Amino acid sequence: MTTYATASSDTNYMQGLDDLGCMGFAGGYPSNLHDEINNFSIIAGVLARSEQFDLIHAHDWLTFPAGVHAKMVSGKPLCIHVHATDFDRSRGKVNPTVYSIEKNGMDHADCIMCVSELTRQTVINQYHQDPRKCVAMHNAVYPLSEEYRNIEPHKIPGEKVVTYLGRITMQKGPEYFIEAARLVLQRTKNIRFCFAGSGDMMNAMIELAAAYGIADRCHFPGFQRGRQVYECYKNSDVFVMPSVSEPFGIAPLEAMQCGCPSIISKQSGCGEILTNVLKVDYWDIHAMADAIYSLCTNDGFHDYIAEEGIREVDQITWEKVGLRIRQCYDQLIRKGQFDNDEYLQNYIR
Repeated sequence: MTTYATASSDTNYMQGLDDLGCMGFAGGYPSNLHDEINNFSIIAGVLARSEQFDLIHAHDWLTFPAGVHAKMVSGKPLCIHVHATDFDRSRGKVNPTVYSIEKNGMDHADCIMCVSELTRQTVINQYHQDPRKCVAMHNAVYPLSEEYRNIEPHKIPGEKVVTYLGRITMQKGPEYFIEAARLVLQRTKNIRFCFAGSGDMMNAMIELAAAYGIADRCHFPGFQRGRQVYECYKNSDVFVMPSVSEPFGIAPLEAMQCGCPSIISKQSGCGEILTNVLKVDYWDIHAMADAIYSLCTNDGFHDYIAEEGIREVDQITWEKVGLRIRQCYDQLIRKGQFDNDEYLQNYIR
């Protein structure tokens, strides 16, 4: 990606301009990530001087400095969207640099949209923000495409598949999933456990499965993308998200769309809007094992949760979320600030 910057004092702070005044961005997570974040914020300032707009909306800490810079230049209201905080990603071992960037963005924001009430409380309590400018704005899902709806599941008669799909990293609690798998396999051998994803704990989970003597019942197909994700859901009988701290968690909604019952941790934001799922504490491996075993051995219970789950998730649409965000925008533009109490009295249900 190449960005062109107009001549201004902003360009004096840019890193890596070429002879034409162009700046290249890596489009990923390079070793000089903080330089890229700074350069992006400068670009935002340049654009804020030259473009006409009503408000600024920045997503997560990588773009918060850009949002703040644009606000400083333009005087327009700033809305930031918190999809996760460093408290979620680090299990409390917060990176002080990331925290300071997150807090600075929140301090300058006129409205803070959080993907769940769980995240909203983290923002209020850990980042010391005014509750009135913080609003829970839950995520949603798009309707399944015809291509994904028509995927034919491939299942082995007499066997069940229980799936974990996501990053295999400490925030997601993969070790609790494998502990629960060990307990389930003490009661039955006709269940397979799928770890679909990649991450820094993948090798440790493979070694743990081997140490428990259940490696022959555990599969690690690696990172899944696009159609592979929905094939995985369709081929599964149960989906488990044992996250230690999950600001929202869209994966269970996607699994439910595919008729795959979900078990989620009580520490997951999506649990605030889902009824037809099973909820357990991430650390309660016995409750998790019981929930897995029940869904795999009780066909009537499984089918009820699957059917009601499809009905429920079909009502959780991005169109509805978009209307709620628009209502926040309208209040922010009209008043120059956001008041969550006023929003809750009037928001579109």
